[in-house]
Amino acid sequence: RRGLARQRVAALEGDARAAALASTGKEWEDLSEAGGGKNAIKRTFNFIDFNAAWSFMSRSALLSEKMNHHPEWFNVYSVVEVTLTTHEAKGVSEKDIIMARQMNAFARRDGYAE
Repeated sequence: RRGLARQRVAALEGDARAAALASTGKEWEDLSEAGGGKNAIKRTFNFIDFNAAWSFMSRSALLSEKMNHHPEWFNVYSVVEVTLTTHEAKGVSEKDIIMARQMNAFARRDGYAE
């Protein structure tokens, strides 16, 4: 495996973190600012039905395997709740930002019901 799958990554901090999080869209919540004490980002996706949610999860699973970076997620029918953090970096890294942006694109393709 090459690319981000094998690179050592560091947690984003300060202005770099703020800019990176802004690039993911307003739907991603910064849990470190939410008072939960978890250095992660979170988003809830609401799809039109279970098939759309499953399609999104399948695409995301293939990406996570390619990147060797796996989300925490929870699914009930058409709702998928995703939490991203990089355990080796002990926080949000560029891997999480890349995955968040790609999940946004998958959601638009797979029937995200805004």
